Amino acid sequence: MAPHVIALTPEQRKTIPKMSDGTEPFVDKVMDYAINNAEFLPPFVSQGELQKDWNATSNLLPLLRMVDQIKDNMSDTAMLAGSEAYVGALSYYNSVKQAAKVNAPDAKAIYEDLRKRFEKQGRKPSSNE
Repeated sequence: MAPHVIALTPEQRKTIPKMSDGTEPFVDKVMDYAINNAEFLPPFVSQGELQKDWNATSNLLPLLRMVDQIKDNMSDTAMLAGSEAYVGALSYYNSVKQAAKVNAPDAKAIYEDLRKRFEKQGRKPSSNE
């Protein structure tokens, strides 16, 4: 998407002044005043650049809010699906574990492979193991 988007460094993100919900109306008012009362615009501030930046901001912010909602919903969906898959996998694991205890064919090899996931946790086996 270059050259239309910018990637800031973490340091830049910390140090630049940020626009917030309360700042948007202020900047919008300043834009009206700067257009109608340009005599107060400092010589080092270009009205054209100021307008360009405001246009970009006012066009991007609604899109960014929509993308944030989509991202949050996708993240929630992935989290829930992952949780449900993990719960199902734990049920399967516990079933294989019980089958291995009674020497069901093939269960021990599957159990030994799957239990490695819990050995790496460095704690006592939980009720899931």
